[in-house]
Amino acid sequence: MKQIFTNARLILPNEEQPKEGCLIVDGDRIASVGQGTTGATDEQIDCKGRILAPGIVDLGVFAIDKPASHFGGITRAALMPDQSPVLDLPAMIKHNAVDGKPDFWSHPIAAATKGLAGKQLAEIGLMKRSGAKAVATGRQWISDSGLMLKLLQYCRSLDLPLIVHSEDAGLTADAVATNGETATRLGLASATAAAEAVSIARDIALVRETGAHVHFRQVTTEAGLNLIRAAKSEKLPVTCGITPAHLLLSDIAIHDFRTFTRLSPPLRSDDDRLACIAAVKDGTIDVIASGHDPHGAEAKRLPYAEAAPGMAGAETLLALSLTLVRDGTISIGRLFELLSANPAKILGVEAGLLQAGYEADFIMIDEDSPWQVNTRKMAAAADNTPFGGLPVQGRVTAIYKGGRAY
Repeated sequence: MKQIFTNARLILPNEEQPKEGCLIVDGDRIASVGQGTTGATDEQIDCKGRILAPGIVDLGVFAIDKPASHFGGITRAALMPDQSPVLDLPAMIKHNAVDGKPDFWSHPIAAATKGLAGKQLAEIGLMKRSGAKAVATGRQWISDSGLMLKLLQYCRSLDLPLIVHSEDAGLTADAVATNGETATRLGLASATAAAEAVSIARDIALVRETGAHVHFRQVTTEAGLNLIRAAKSEKLPVTCGITPAHLLLSDIAIHDFRTFTRLSPPLRSDDDRLACIAAVKDGTIDVIASGHDPHGAEAKRLPYAEAAPGMAGAETLLALSLTLVRDGTISIGRLFELLSANPAKILGVEAGLLQAGYEADFIMIDEDSPWQVNTRKMAAAADNTPFGGLPVQGRVTAIYKGGRAY
């Protein structure tokens, strides 16, 4: 079956602004894109001037939450290995890879170590054969540098990216906030923001030694970003990501002990937040992801220090990220590099671009449609977002996975 999408504003590779044109889908693949595209088709869809963009590839979620993902325009998500049981066996990878199909694809990430305990390497080669596109340390930092070196050598030989959590556990211990005036005033256990830079510096040194591709899942401090920037200037194979929370919120947001602001890594100073926005603008940051981690009342309605870290971010990812476009920080073309093209490239999947031959995963967007984040009406499995009540703009009006509307 062939479909033609007409009267669309297309988000195309290497273009900062949408281009008017048509898109033709043949089966589950994009057949052609561009101006004046014609040909025999079975179905014609008038986009009525709306944006047609590649489906979002959410790199590093902690739960497959299809309703929330569909609301937010996410067509694929890379599932972190921090599951129960941990994704450290080939059978676990195979089982989780079918979750959500056919209208949503899960890409389970292999655990770097058995049980994510940081003690013994997992069977990474077997998990790759079972479909793993990447390896991750989970929410933990591997403190044993010798083990980390072996892990990177192994990942390099298998041509798999390693996704790491960047906080030196020896410095963070049981901290739930970043050192600063807010944490001191609230009496919360806090740690130096330098814990991030220390861990990044160690891992970059090992990347230099091994040549392995490391993706720093969340870099949230100016010092950490400076290290990434320097590594990229050396042409080292490093990439990094961030969530909208660390771009839009600082540690001031925890002032009322609201546990929905309890994140990992914790919210930083406003100076660090502004440095993160600058890093998005200059290209240092490669990925914006939701970090989707829905927690119910039993995990969040607790004293701040006892609450589980994490936020439900899938359905707000696009709307919050569009604020960077409206503020003039980046173009909408650059935004979809961060949301779609770069995550797909890291995972090695033919998605994330409106390009002939790629899988027909795309979304239709009304970028000006206003709505309010309402925690009582969220599509997510839980309502733990720090953005409750926030007015936003940008809504997905249609989602296509493999050329089919869902």
